Amino acid sequence: MYAITIPEPGGPEALVWAEVSDPVPGEGEVLVEVAASAVNRADLLQRQGFYDPPPGSSPYPGLECSGRISALGPGVAGWAVGDEVCALLAGGGYAEKVVVPAGQLLPVPEGVDVATAAALPEVACTVWSNIFMIAHLRPGETLLVHGGASGIGTMAIQLAKAIGARVAVTAGGPEKLARCAELGADILIDYRRQDFVEELAKATDGTGADVILDIVGAKYLERNVKALAVNGRLVVIGLQGGVKGELNLGALLAKRAAVMATTLRARPADEKAAIVAAVREHVWPLIGAGTVRPVVDRTLSLSDAAEGHRALEAGSHVGKVLLLAPRA
Repeated sequence: MYAITIPEPGGPEALVWAEVSDPVPGEGEVLVEVAASAVNRADLLQRQGFYDPPPGSSPYPGLECSGRISALGPGVAGWAVGDEVCALLAGGGYAEKVVVPAGQLLPVPEGVDVATAAALPEVACTVWSNIFMIAHLRPGETLLVHGGASGIGTMAIQLAKAIGARVAVTAGGPEKLARCAELGADILIDYRRQDFVEELAKATDGTGADVILDIVGAKYLERNVKALAVNGRLVVIGLQGGVKGELNLGALLAKRAAVMATTLRARPADEKAAIVAAVREHVWPLIGAGTVRPVVDRTLSLSDAAEGHRALEAGSHVGKVLLLAPRA
């Protein structure tokens, strides 16, 4: 088979489409013939040499894929050769074939084609696990999403609105904010020219956000705490603004607030399987009903993954950038 390899860390040009050995499914695993994968920030970090795959996982980038099952490993039940699926991966999605633990498989949702389904696993699992399983967002509460036009942001807006929450977003410029509004965002903040703490306070009569989903990290830490409501929950899932920040514990105590930080890629298989099962139970029916939909900015060839990386680095996308396998 062919896969995107990274012989040496570097820029997008470091991604090389090369012939590699076919993977073989082991106990509890299936082999998926890939229809499409999607570009995630973690892939960019891996390409640069900053984010190695977990031990034992594929060395190729790609944290999600869609396709068809072509072989079953020993001990797999509930799936059959030919099933159309999408999957949460620890790596390996940028390839013509990938091995997936059966617990990380999802059926392609009703009303979604098999290639577009590649836009769903990572964002659905990230958003559901952090906003609902960890931060316990409830109907009537206010959610602030940083990077509202990103893949994660577009999914977070839709899921939060689906359960009856009020959604505030930050994004860069009126065009991206308009797309967020189309998805249901209530409070639109242009981070390039507005202070999100001030704008959120105006929009909530000084209350703030009950839950904040943050991809920025250290740069926003102090301001995020200021933006929290009493009993608020800040969930940090990205470090685009640095890894070290100063936390005012007094401000946190005064609000009886919590700061949590999570990653998905390195979690044990049983934790990922539990998240995938929750997504299938709670999110998939919303997609099937058309309440929530994948947001795809563009579709490129998997062999042209470098262009997808450039798009994410330029911040020119809204939603997901898909990579279509040559044989799909």
